[in-house]
Amino acid sequence: MSIQSFHPPVRTLMGPGPSDVDPRILEAMSRPTVGHLDPVFVGLMEEMKVLLRYAFRTENELTMPVSAPGSAGMEMCFVNLVEPGDKVIVCQNGVFGGRMKENVERAGGTAVMVEDDWGRAVDPEKVEAALKANPDARVLAFVHAETSTGAISDAKTLAELAHANDCLVIADTVTSLAGSPLLVDEWQLDAVYSGTQKCLSCVPGLSPVTFSKNAVDFITSRKTKVQSWFLDLNLVLGYWGGGVKRAYHHTAPINTLYALHEALVILQDEGIENSWARHQKNHLALRAGFEAMGLQFVVPEAERLPQLNAISIPEGVDEAAVRATLLNSFNLEIGAGLGAMAGKIWRVGLMGFASNQTNVLFCLGALDAVLSGMKAPIRSGVAVAAARAVYG
Repeated sequence: MSIQSFHPPVRTLMGPGPSDVDPRILEAMSRPTVGHLDPVFVGLMEEMKVLLRYAFRTENELTMPVSAPGSAGMEMCFVNLVEPGDKVIVCQNGVFGGRMKENVERAGGTAVMVEDDWGRAVDPEKVEAALKANPDARVLAFVHAETSTGAISDAKTLAELAHANDCLVIADTVTSLAGSPLLVDEWQLDAVYSGTQKCLSCVPGLSPVTFSKNAVDFITSRKTKVQSWFLDLNLVLGYWGGGVKRAYHHTAPINTLYALHEALVILQDEGIENSWARHQKNHLALRAGFEAMGLQFVVPEAERLPQLNAISIPEGVDEAAVRATLLNSFNLEIGAGLGAMAGKIWRVGLMGFASNQTNVLFCLGALDAVLSGMKAPIRSGVAVAAARAVYG
């Protein structure tokens, strides 16, 4: 047996993540590896915390990347902020609210579920009713940008309701960070986690997190040990905390952190508000093309996430065959539906480096060609022109 080096094809990634990685970030990963306690690496860690505060729009001292993907960032928030017996209000309007419920229960807490239709934002009135019915709840958890459906919820209003009822707030911002307005301090979000592979256009494998002073105060005065050794912030802070001297906790993924540092420098150079505006502009162009073809969005416009577009599959179309043809003939990846949306929608991502005019026009042209070839009930030959009109 002789296994050769792996050379993947060059794809255009327009699914729910990962997104296309900026070549600058790939180059950053190839730089020489240094030790995880090397003074020069400690300096990079400090810069990364500053850059992440900029991305999250926060002054939280405890802001850092977890050495694992967004799912670990989620787990870090729950295992540190939920003790056995705690009651947590969990909002579910898609797949990832269900994962929050799992985390609450595994931490020994009780999850009180607030359910909304998939494809809709979390309803603040339902949340307020749940908080009033459960005055002993200690945490409210919700997904800001639900990746499984493309719906965005009103994080500011939800956090206000939580604090009015003496609850801490855990927010999933995996798909919103750097793609949609996210103001951690202004909205008073207490524990926030995200991922690197979405609108930051970095490689997968890290989870940026940030914790408010109120959250840190709770963590450092817990009555019980955090159930996870690796994700216990009381221990991780010895490595990621302030000061030059660091306590060994784990061997950080050094070259992947080079990549995140570069991704955050790119975001700083563009400007966070400009990044939000770019994602919105490209969404409007993609929307114009889809609507010209006769394709329908799942999420109402006011609740729609610009960087994750959920589209209903036309009547009689084999959705898996369309995705396979796009991948095999065009090297273009779009996503399938998850959970209750499986087989019903496509998820088209416009995230980070992939959110650009070239990709919008390419995606519309390729999808038009594939659907027309399958005799799908669409208006052919009009999508690209409709998008171009948005770009002016």
